[in-house]
This record gives sequence, structure tokens and C-alpha cells, in this order.
Amino acid sequence: MAVDPKKQTSLHCLYYWAERTPDNVYLTQPYPDGRVEDITWAQAADQVSRMAAYLNSLGLPARSNLGILGKNSAHWILADLAVWAAGHVSVPLYPTLNGETAAYVLEHSEAKLLFLGKLDGTADGWNDIKHHIPADLPIVSLPLSPRDDTPKWQDIIIEQAPADPRLPEPDALATIVYTSGSTGRPKGVMHSFRTMISVADGLQQLFPVSSSERMLSYLPLAHVAERAAVETQSLYYGFHLYFANSLDTFQEDLQRARPTLFFSVPRLWMKFYLGVNAKLPLKKQKILFKIPILNSLVKKKVLKQLGLDHCRAALTGAAPLSGEIIGWYRGLGLELLEVYGMSENFGYSHCNRPGQARLGTVGTTNPGVTHRIGEGDEVQVKSPGQMLGYYKNEEKTREDMTGDGFLKTGDMGEIDQDGFLRITGRVKDLFKTSKGKYVVPVPIENRFNHPKAEVVCVAGANQSQPCLMILLSEEARVELDRGADRGELEQELTRELDAVNANSESHEKVAFVVVVKEPWTMENGMLTPTMKIKRNVIEDFYNQRMEDWFSQKRKVIWEF
Repeated sequence: MAVDPKKQTSLHCLYYWAERTPDNVYLTQPYPDGRVEDITWAQAADQVSRMAAYLNSLGLPARSNLGILGKNSAHWILADLAVWAAGHVSVPLYPTLNGETAAYVLEHSEAKLLFLGKLDGTADGWNDIKHHIPADLPIVSLPLSPRDDTPKWQDIIIEQAPADPRLPEPDALATIVYTSGSTGRPKGVMHSFRTMISVADGLQQLFPVSSSERMLSYLPLAHVAERAAVETQSLYYGFHLYFANSLDTFQEDLQRARPTLFFSVPRLWMKFYLGVNAKLPLKKQKILFKIPILNSLVKKKVLKQLGLDHCRAALTGAAPLSGEIIGWYRGLGLELLEVYGMSENFGYSHCNRPGQARLGTVGTTNPGVTHRIGEGDEVQVKSPGQMLGYYKNEEKTREDMTGDGFLKTGDMGEIDQDGFLRITGRVKDLFKTSKGKYVVPVPIENRFNHPKAEVVCVAGANQSQPCLMILLSEEARVELDRGADRGELEQELTRELDAVNANSESHEKVAFVVVVKEPWTMENGMLTPTMKIKRNVIEDFYNQRMEDWFSQKRKVIWEF
């Protein structure tokens, strides 16, 4: 199969559905006051055409880079489409960036205008970012923007007559996606319309997707994972896309959407798992699941409370998720499938197929993708979604690409005889103990699966043995604050540590577990916007405490 010529770019897709199903709802946006706005395909196309006309009226240089800053919203996607309809290039910025990094992205990308969207300064970086936006940078405020002193989307689309869209060539530059910056300065990954749409073209060969699907968009649209799995798919297949109002209303938003397809990252799959276990402990689950009459009833009730009872395909990616957690979801009847991709190939690389998944792997190559293992066990991939290169950084582009066109992923891996890829760690995550032995953190972290440990991080460079730091789940922290028995939890963590060490080589046996006090968040820089740990930031934060921790010679150390 190949890309439908009438839908050869995301912008083509918008006008295709506006003509074919004009009255179908495309976007559903909830607001803090309880109001919910539905935007049909015809309305979406009309708003995009009017905003494109406004952008044309500004006399911006041809093919300008225009920024989009805000949390996910219906108008984030409409702004993205309007940028393209006016013949420009979109540059998304993570809403959780600090001011300095936001300023760097705006300057490096030479942004000529900024669409400012949903921000409130509570769970985002707006309070810092607002001081770093250049005073002479034109701004258009989307609904829910924190600024009311700029031209507003709502006013512009009323006053501006629509323009005929400039439908782009597939190989034209569409967007510059700045990496989440787990190490160093973010890099600007350049994608064409063709590389972006390749993910939809490939998916139609793997899953039966139709215009009757429903998805909830809540992971950052500034990242390729959400852009590929949600924005591009909804445009290509013409299905209904819902948005979340806030973290506090997330469960309500999920119930409204009742998604048939759901994509999330391991941190959130873990939070769902811990939330269920807090209400229905694992021991009780095992008892109930053994009773034939109650088995299916309880499982259906759990999925319904999660808002996933209509979900027929659930995906996890961006970081490893333990086989135990995946197995738990599958036991409920939700086939959770691990997928794999990078910003540099627009997330189009590997996936597990329904009914053919293999635990502990990220699946086999997607249609059109080839892979191999290079020097140092590094995974190398060639994909239809491969980037055009890094913006204004040809040297880094050459460094990350092989002479024959493969991307050096930076991930270590193994390919089994059936072509399933197992990610075994990050090349840059390896560290040496004081004995000169290499430690690979990710497999150790994946084996530590205590139900109250939300995130773990293995550290210990230049120490005699590695150690493991744990951030407890919010529920577990609240329980301890209310006087729960710390001794019982310590015994459980000790048993889990012993189980992990029983299957580890001598130099990778974990000396102790540290239960950390400081939460790891995007706001304090310890998590990326896709909720992966920033290992170098976490290691630097705790580095001075290592000597004291090792000197205590205890299996479990509490920071609080």
C-alpha cells in the first residue's frame, strides 16, 4: 500500500475530510469553566484558511519558521496546520521548558512569530518562559493563552477572509522538532511532510484503523510521539480527537473520549497500575481473578474505571516498561504493545503486532524499515520517517548517520532469530565501577518492580557497586506521611533488591536502595517532557551524597 494521493500531506488530509465529512466532529476541547467545544472538519478547515490568510498579510519571509508554544489543545493542531497552509515551517516548543532553553529554541530556529497557547504557570514553564520571549517577536494568542495583549485567534478568524491554502510538496520541510534534551542542548530535527505521513502509511499495513476511532491527546504535541501517533493519524484517517483539560480532570476527560486507540508512556502506565493497586491490592486481585464468575466482571470494571474499556489497541513507548506491568494489563484484557522510535525517524521504527507481541522486545521492524546492530551493540535503523538532518548542524547530522544511510540510535540492542528487537540500554548510560567493570543501568531498572516504586534510577559511577534510587508513588508517599509502617515497606524493598541481585552478575549487584525525598518532575529538570529520567541531572543532584550512602552499609536508605 502507499500514501493516498489525495492525502499526501497532513494539510491535504484536512481539506480531504472537510470535503468528504464536513459535519463530523474532528476536535473536542474542554475548558476550565466546564464548557466543551466541538470543532467539525469543515470548521477546522475554515479556521485554518482564515489564519493562513492572516499570516500571509504579515509579509513574513517565505518559508519562515513559526513557533508554537502551549499545552495540547484543539487550536495547537489548527495553528500547526495554519502555518503549513501559509507556506511556513512549524517549530513546536515544550510547555515545560525553562526560560533559557525556550529562548535558545526561538533564537536558534530564527522564529519569526509565536503562537502562544494553553499555559497557566502551574504545571508548565510559563512563569520563567515569559521573561525570555523577545519583545519584538510577533505573537498570536490561541484560546487559553496567558496573554491578552496580543492579536487573538478568535478575533482573527472572525475578521479575516479565508485564503486558498498553499498545499505543500511532500518533500518540503514541514517542521523542526527540538529534542527533549535529556543531555545537553536540544537539537532541531528537520522533517518533511513525507517523513511525517510515512507513519500513517505504515500503520495501515499493521492495524485496521478507520474514521470511527477515538483518541485522547495529552502527551506533549511538541514531541514526535504524540505528533505521529495522534495528530498525523487523526488527520490521515479522519477520526475524532479529544483533549484533556487538566491533570485534575484527566479521568473525566478520558471517560468523555472513551478512546479506541490509546498511546501513553511508561510513567503513566505505571501510575494507572499503582492507582488501581491502591484501591484493589494485588493480593486481592489474584483472589478475585481466580473466581470464574467474578473474573471478567472485575477486569471489565477496572478497565471501565480507567476509561479504557473501549480501547482495542494500546501502545507504550518512549522508554522501557517492564514485562510484569505489560503482563498485568494483558491479564485485564488490554493488549498493551511496546513500540519504538525516535525524534530522528518521526517515531517510525519498530512495533509489536496484535496477537504477535513478544514480551521484553519492542517488536519487529515497521513496513519499509531495516535495522542492524552496529559497533558497540548500537541499534542502527533506516526508516521512511528518517529526518532530513539537524537544523544548522551538518556536523552532528554526519556524526549520527552512517555512510549508507542508517541512523545511529544511541540505543544498545539485540535482534533475535525472528527479527524482534530487544533494547538493552543506552550507549551513553553505561558507567564503570571503581573496579573498572561496565554497568548497564536499564536492564537492572526494568527488573526492579515493586508496586510502590514509580520511577527508578541506577547510579554509582566510580563506586564499588551500583546503587538504585527510587521515587515512591504519590499514593505511597501520602500513606507514609499519614503514619503507614515504614518497616514493612523496607522489608518488601529488601526482598525485591535480593530478587534483582539473584539474577545479576557480581559487578552489577545493587549495593542498596535509596528512597528519595525530592520528587522527579519535568519542572525541576529531572524528567524529560516525555517523562523519561534525565539520568545525568539525577546523578549530578545526588552525587555528593554517594559516599555517605555507601558508608552506611544498609540495604535500604531513606532520605526522609
